[in-house]
Amino acid sequence: MSTTYTSTDAPLGKNELAQLVAADIAEGSFVNLGIGQPTLVSNYLSPEQGVTLHTENGMLGMGPEATGEQIDEDLINAGKIPVTELPGASYFHHADSFAMMRGGHLDVCVLGAFQVSQAGDLANWHTGAPGAIPAVGGAMDLAIGAKETWVMMGLFTKQGESKLVEALTYPVTGLGCVSRVYTESAVFLIGPDGVAVRSTHGTTFEELAERLPVELKRA
Repeated sequence: MSTTYTSTDAPLGKNELAQLVAADIAEGSFVNLGIGQPTLVSNYLSPEQGVTLHTENGMLGMGPEATGEQIDEDLINAGKIPVTELPGASYFHHADSFAMMRGGHLDVCVLGAFQVSQAGDLANWHTGAPGAIPAVGGAMDLAIGAKETWVMMGLFTKQGESKLVEALTYPVTGLGCVSRVYTESAVFLIGPDGVAVRSTHGTTFEELAERLPVELKRA
């Protein structure tokens, strides 16, 4: 797993980002993939990695997204996307699924986010906008229960504002829980010493340092 600063000429597409996240997951890990971009990660895990995917709605051993004749409408992930099952897959009650999440049995969870702070605080369930429907689901349980919380998100809003911020302005999901942020423009490592840029894509470290409201260093 690379922690040395690298760069590419073009921003990463969603599938390229998912492939990068998948490659970073350690062999034999138990992993939960959140709704949205993170679900794509399942399509890029290799059998050799031996990664076991957990879904909030009660399944261990989820495989890649189902297509064509593979689709079984009764076999979905927490985001209601049809998925496949791997040999040895098991099913269980929703309460048992949450016990796994809260009990520290997941090595990694990969979540989407509205904001991540430089301290690793996560906001991903509500923007606070009037009329918006709060939908925290199991995000709080995952963010705090998993040994590592990684985020996949666009780095900027449609208005061009950074989603990597000094302090959250949206309702909090979890405090100090995020250790990694994967975006189309850069991958960030968050730790006790602040925010380090592991890689840049279609931009430079200097451009990011000028545009983002947090202090950056190279990994």
